[in-house]
Parts: sequence; structure tokens; C-alpha cells
Amino acid sequence: MYEFAMVGAAAIATAFVIGLRRYRIEGLGIGVAGLALVCLGLAVTVLYTPVDALIPVLNSYWMVIHVAAAIVAGGVFTIAALASGAFLIQRRRERSDDSTPSNLDASGRGAGAGLRSETLERVSYGLIVFAFPIWTFAVIAGAVWAEAAWGRYWGWDPKETWAFITWVFYAAYLHAQSTAGWRGTRAAWFSLLGYAAFLFNFVGVNIWIPGLHSYAGV
Repeated sequence: MYEFAMVGAAAIATAFVIGLRRYRIEGLGIGVAGLALVCLGLAVTVLYTPVDALIPVLNSYWMVIHVAAAIVAGGVFTIAALASGAFLIQRRRERSDDSTPSNLDASGRGAGAGLRSETLERVSYGLIVFAFPIWTFAVIAGAVWAEAAWGRYWGWDPKETWAFITWVFYAAYLHAQSTAGWRGTRAAWFSLLGYAAFLFNFVGVNIWIPGLHSYAGV
């Protein structure tokens, strides 16, 4: 968990910097910096354990592939979750202020305000569209690795189960966007539920639920 959190903080910052090349999301910078600092702080104060040798059955190149894909997807999901949270706040603010589209400027910002809710919703959707195939690949790569290590592709281990639950939430989010026309607040909450499942898979499952993936040591 120490190593994952350290690299995860770098992935969050990298995803944000790359996202800036396409979206004007400077306003999310405080949240990104805060999350990165929390990850680093928890890594060095709570999650650190002495380095030990990897057991032979898990010593495979699939570890690099599987874990790297999960970290990249997690970094992008984090920025998407920040955008969804900011969307909910901004949508409530806009409704209370009774703002209108005429207040928008060319960059999608409101007069005297931060990012508009429509822009934040578009950012969250675009990031999830990018990260979802990577997370799908991470789940598949984990199954391939599990077959090589334990002789089965899927065993409903807690880590596997919550990885699948995370996948289902984000798949439902994308499906609802494209078929049911879910937009706005409902879509944002679906995005946040998916990220909550991702966090629980990383923290809750590793620490509190024993299984084949119980490597935390904290």
C-alpha cells in the first residue's frame, strides 16, 4: 500500500497536468494538491512497512502490467471524482444564484465564478471515458495473473470482487449517459459512487477484509 500510494500520488498529479492540456481545470488544482499530499502523508506515516521479497508465485511481469494499469486508471478516476464533486457544488451555487448561460465566457467560465457546472460535467465524463478501458484492462490482466499464480482466473476474492464492483459502477455511469440520457446530478453521484468503490477496494479491502490480496501489513 505504501508503494501504491506513493506512485498513486504521482499518477493523480500527472493526470491533472495532462488534463490541463485539454480542459481548463485550473480550479481543481487545490483539490488535486490536497489529495496528493494526503496520499503522501498517509504513505509515510501509516502505510509504510519494511520491504520484503515478493513470494515466488507472484513474481511475474503481470504484476507490473496489472498494477501499473490500476494506478493510471486510479489517477484519472481521482480527477474525474474531483470534477464531479465540484460539479455538485457549482450546480447548487448556480441554482441559488439563478445564473443564466449568458454569463458564460468563451472558456466555459461564469462571470466572476469558477468553472461552470456544464464544463465540470464534460470534464468528468471525458476522463471516465478515458480511464474506464484502462481499468477494464487492469481487471483482465489481474485475472490472467491470477490464473498463472493460483490456477484460476477468478475466485471472488474480496479484492477481485470490489474491482468488479468498481467496474460495474463506472460501466453503469457510461451506459446511463449514452442510453438513458442521465446527466447532471444523478450522473455525478454515480461517478462518486464508482470512486468510493475504488477507494474502498484500496483501503478497506486491504486492511479489514482478509483474502489472497492481503498484503498491506499495517
